[in-house]
Amino acid sequence: MWNVQTTASSTRGDAGLAPLVRAIDRQAPYQRIATEEAWNIPEVLEAQVRLLQSDHAPDDSSLRMAGMFSKLPELQAQLMDLGPRRLKRMDELGIAKQLLLLTAPGVQVLEPGEGTALARLANDRLAQACRAHPDRYAGLTVFAPQDVKGAIAEIERGMTKLGFNGAVLNSHFRGHYLDERPYWPILEALEAHDAALYIHPTIPPSSWSQPYEFRGFGGALAGFPHEVWMHTMGLIMAGVFDQFPKLRLVIGHMGEAMPLQLYRFDWMQSNADGREGLRGGGPAVKLKHKISYYFHHNIWITTSGQGWEPSVQFCMQVLGPERVIYAMDYPYQQSADEVAAYDHFDLSPEHKKMLMQTNAEQVFRLT
Repeated sequence: MWNVQTTASSTRGDAGLAPLVRAIDRQAPYQRIATEEAWNIPEVLEAQVRLLQSDHAPDDSSLRMAGMFSKLPELQAQLMDLGPRRLKRMDELGIAKQLLLLTAPGVQVLEPGEGTALARLANDRLAQACRAHPDRYAGLTVFAPQDVKGAIAEIERGMTKLGFNGAVLNSHFRGHYLDERPYWPILEALEAHDAALYIHPTIPPSSWSQPYEFRGFGGALAGFPHEVWMHTMGLIMAGVFDQFPKLRLVIGHMGEAMPLQLYRFDWMQSNADGREGLRGGGPAVKLKHKISYYFHHNIWITTSGQGWEPSVQFCMQVLGPERVIYAMDYPYQQSADEVAAYDHFDLSPEHKKMLMQTNAEQVFRLT
């Protein structure tokens, strides 16, 4: 259901799939900063499995996904390692630096108190790794949104004491999203601490995951992108970026195809904009701008899992070259061919360096 592709190379050359084998440019005039690179700690995985196997396990599709991933020992070995093995693989792939995100579904499938405690533990471990390898690793603070006060405290600690470069959320938490009013204090804290928020996908909530799982689409084929689509559009249409205009949002996988729909989003905006009774009967929310405005002012996308030049070129054209950031999606999807493909993209030297290095440095405050 959730495909993991970790081959070092591929011989497929079909349009849109992995390119033909090429050599990585070892003298490239840019650093490759990969910005959606997953990791984990054993304690989080153990807590997920323990809850899943308990008598009081919630009906949570993301928790079940964690259980599936727990049965993949090689994947878990790669996720848990922040030492020589990961660094060696980065060197093989020509990656100068990884931005580390606690892997989905993370701490948000747990009960609030345990989620916050394990977020603190994970952040402490990540800070230690970043201190040990400051030229190779940067990190995003993880928080448990189901514990709003704990989440705010952990965002503050991550940004002011641990030296992190933003925050990561593995999207919905038992069907809840940050556009819901009780969670707006978290958004306020992110803006106040200049923390870019990376929303990483998970399987859709149990309330609407069945048609996806029934067809094997729960992961990257459909469920993941549609789930982040829901979260992103929810934030926009709730007026979050009007309320917090300096909030920075980053989404992966070429923006989960959302840039392709900007024209239609604007055309159909009135379907939800300014309508009373939505969100459980709340008052109408009227946006200050067109939907596309927020993609040009508050949202950045990464290329994780999309080493395909036409899609990268398109997104750089419609969003601006400053809004597209390189990512690999290690260890779920890794390929030397993909890295080499970026080296051969028909981009100006300026735009290629922006894509591979300087956009990440600016958005995640890496310099």
